[in-house]
Amino acid sequence: MAQRKTPPSLPDAVESHRDIAWRRLPELAVDSVEEAERFVTSVGIAWTLTDVRTPGPSLYVAVCGRRDAHMPQNVQKDPEASATWVLKDDLARRGRVFYGKVLRKRSTLIARELISPVHALLGIPKKDEKSRLSADARAVLAVLRKEWEMASADLRKDSGIDERARFNKAMDELQASMKVIPAEVLYVPKFTYIWALAEGRFVDELRSKMPRAEAVSRLARAYLGAAGQTARGELSSVLGIGRAEAGKANHALVDEGFAVRASDGVYRLASIGTD
Repeated sequence: MAQRKTPPSLPDAVESHRDIAWRRLPELAVDSVEEAERFVTSVGIAWTLTDVRTPGPSLYVAVCGRRDAHMPQNVQKDPEASATWVLKDDLARRGRVFYGKVLRKRSTLIARELISPVHALLGIPKKDEKSRLSADARAVLAVLRKEWEMASADLRKDSGIDERARFNKAMDELQASMKVIPAEVLYVPKFTYIWALAEGRFVDELRSKMPRAEAVSRLARAYLGAAGQTARGELSSVLGIGRAEAGKANHALVDEGFAVRASDGVYRLASIGTD
């Protein structure tokens, strides 16, 4: 993910496109889990608790319903941050969109139709798990493949990982490779995640085979469609891929007539046009 900073000024037409696509208008603000699902489905990929300083659609911004949404330092007392947190939990519970620390190991929401492309980039085949996953991650995965769902404390105990930091690192690793998802969040009698195998909910999407080039192309199209315009290096930063690979995908969108090259490294939806 790109470093947080004040975003550059954009053409009015691009800002207007984002106002609608990213729900940055009060009348379009997200206020229910059903609306949150529709938002994620429409943009394809969204962050959960990022604000205007981070590139890309955000559930928090959509809940705020305004362009200048900034996450406060004390999020516990902020009603919009709290509402976003609750919606995030509800989305995880319903399981109709993919939720987990996926892209850049940050909290990510992925529409069902884009699960396969993202998995083509980040997924690890079972035959490669021994060489690409840490011993702790493999220990957690072995337990979950027997139990399918388990609370954090029980999963730590059965996997033999005593240190909380080691366990959290293993869970981040498994989420980033789309092996494991937080299927439920409980607050009573104490806060805990219920972890599950991702394939238990998204078996068809995760078993689908897709060439990497096609996956990047589909993700580039979805991201530009939601953003209206991408800055130099933005797509590669969001997806965690090389600039050359991202640039090739954006060039292909220009060749297809879906996008125009507004300037060096900057791509805009053809429907919005050039200045």
